[in-house]
Amino acid sequence: MAKVAFLFPGQGAQHLGMGVGLSAKYPAARALFDQAREILGFDLLEVCEKGPQEQLDSTVISQPALFVASLAALESLKIEQPALVESCVASAGLSLGEYTALVFAEAMTFEEGLKVVAVRGRAMQAAADATPSGMVSALLLEPAQVEQVVSESQDAGKIWIANYLCPGNTVLSGEKAACSKAAERIEAAGGRPIPLAVAGAFHTPLMASACEELAQAIGAVNLKSPRLPVISNVDATAHFEPEELKSLLIKQVTEPVQWESSVRKLLAEGVETFYEIGPGKVLKGLLKRIDRKANCETVNDSVS
Repeated sequence: MAKVAFLFPGQGAQHLGMGVGLSAKYPAARALFDQAREILGFDLLEVCEKGPQEQLDSTVISQPALFVASLAALESLKIEQPALVESCVASAGLSLGEYTALVFAEAMTFEEGLKVVAVRGRAMQAAADATPSGMVSALLLEPAQVEQVVSESQDAGKIWIANYLCPGNTVLSGEKAACSKAAERIEAAGGRPIPLAVAGAFHTPLMASACEELAQAIGAVNLKSPRLPVISNVDATAHFEPEELKSLLIKQVTEPVQWESSVRKLLAEGVETFYEIGPGKVLKGLLKRIDRKANCETVNDSVS
């Protein structure tokens, strides 16, 4: 039987309507949103259904919303294909999605994960508000070209590589002026710049102020050793020691996401079939750029 791994999406995959169909069809999915309402103090499902989109896109809302919507999708898979869920040998999540993966791996409970994710979203939003900053994708460029773009943009402000997503898709993150300069340099190098609709320079040292509050929230969690490997965004390696996992989750906020290396790690371990569990199909697209032969199915109620 082919080895199966689950992938969980991160911020940016959110859209109006996510989780609504799942909640209507599966009581277990609806129960997660009901529990989230009690934990968060507001109706997350209503925001997912009615928006507005600007509210759903805010870091404070989008992070818990994606976390719950992804786990609601997982509940649907548990009901429809329980044997498939049991057969999963490893998982990974893009940025925020790593928390979803850790809940799936039973390293933390749903309630613990949601509380930490809510703190993470607030802390990252506050860090973003402190410095005008953003992110821009560099498409169609080789790694050396992207590094040159960063070097040529630093005279306009602080900027770093934030996400190594797949061949030809690297995300830069930094101060607004530096991101604007980087977009110009990407185009000049023959690439295509795509400014991202995010609040700030995620996965860079500009998020350092968020780490203290996040560390307190994670420190309060009774984190357990995952029951299956969860590939860390920080070093593309599976870790099982709880204190080490906590440290990596804090580092994740300020260090680049090694997504391509994470997927290649799973491929090297013999994974042949992937399931993207949660809104959208961003991870499926990235996977095809990493290995066109890899099979990926999506599990959500997103409209194609």
